[in-house]
Amino acid sequence: MRFASQLHPRQLVSFRDALFTGLAADGGLYHPVDAPDLAPLLPVLRRLRSFQQVAEEGCAVLLAPDLPPDRARPLARRALPFSPLLRRLDERIVLLELFHGPSCAFKDFGAQFLGAAMEAFLEAETRRIQILVATSGDTGSAVAQAFHGRAGIDVIILYPSGRVSSLQEKQLTTLGGNVHALEVRGSFDDCQRLVKEAFQDRTLGARLRLTSANSINVGRLIPQCLYYLHAATRQRKVGREPPSICVPSGNFGNLTAGVYAWRWGLPVRRFIAATNVNDVVPLYLQSGRFEPRPSTPTLSNAMDVGNPSNFERLAEIFGGSRDAMASQIEGRSITDEQTLATMQVIHSQYGILVDPHTAVGYAAARDHLRDSAAEGRSRREQVIVLSTAHPAKFSEIVARATGVVPVMPERLSKCLALPKQSRLMGTTLRELSEFLLDSFG
Repeated sequence: MRFASQLHPRQLVSFRDALFTGLAADGGLYHPVDAPDLAPLLPVLRRLRSFQQVAEEGCAVLLAPDLPPDRARPLARRALPFSPLLRRLDERIVLLELFHGPSCAFKDFGAQFLGAAMEAFLEAETRRIQILVATSGDTGSAVAQAFHGRAGIDVIILYPSGRVSSLQEKQLTTLGGNVHALEVRGSFDDCQRLVKEAFQDRTLGARLRLTSANSINVGRLIPQCLYYLHAATRQRKVGREPPSICVPSGNFGNLTAGVYAWRWGLPVRRFIAATNVNDVVPLYLQSGRFEPRPSTPTLSNAMDVGNPSNFERLAEIFGGSRDAMASQIEGRSITDEQTLATMQVIHSQYGILVDPHTAVGYAAARDHLRDSAAEGRSRREQVIVLSTAHPAKFSEIVARATGVVPVMPERLSKCLALPKQSRLMGTTLRELSEFLLDSFG
């Protein structure tokens, strides 16, 4: 697969180059130019039993020619020893639990793969790289876990002060070593803007070797396609008809990965983009106007994004056509009140606890099925809802909604006793540049 910025579609780069560049030199995001054909792979995937086998075969196709199959398969096996879990709730809705990795969030799939791939590519080099990441919550902890202690790599994580959960903050500020946390007095959008400005700064570009590990980096989206391949080909769980897939969405990287998989041949009936009140994309799907605005804090904080950067990739996939995008993606917005009520309903009906982001996805899927029934559409439609984080990462909100405090996995609880290590800063590029040059330049 080759990649290019939308601004310069003829300037092609390899997977390795896109991986280490992160943001294109013109400030645009990299998009896949080639479209691998996954259709011949699907019968093979349906016969495979484990996610690891699906990941190996998927990577053998998606990462060629930069990584031939005899390198792609071992990399997938080494990077992704954990698996997603399909949990059926009723005859129409299935949860795809993506929180069984090191940081208990779906971001582990992309981050762990990215870390393993970068380390493998860097084996023969002596110059260190600096990974610059903006996070609204789970990305930071996943990246910190994935890159901590890896040779030749420094990690700098920007997060909005007071706008991530206490556990999320502990996960990304307690590792130390090659992981550096910057607490920004602002919103996630400020953090994301700073990262983009840093990549475009010539002085930083000359003195540092900057790249990204959040969904700015297309190398993280490719491995996220793998759990879509796994889920949609588990016929004993989702049936033989193509499922619809509901994705809790903030910066829209997760949804973009699913749309890539669909575009390359994975049968998907429809995507449902579930947001909280930061509903810029659902409004675009209704009106055709993309109007970014400052983000509003909500209970589902990892989705508090007012200017989702991956909208650029979605627009490119659909040729800039709102009608084409709306024909495959349905947008739905869920309030905090609906989120709390949904968490309580899921617990009382099914006896399980979910985090607020999963609740947003479930509520949107339920509303979609209700409206489909009212309009006389298929009563056999199955919806896979991506369950993006372990409920213990949001224990206070879960307890508020259900009266039950979720049991915290040991891999989460061990960071709570560690001291916070972060640096408080404002929202200017000057402050970020001074830190980067003093520390790594």
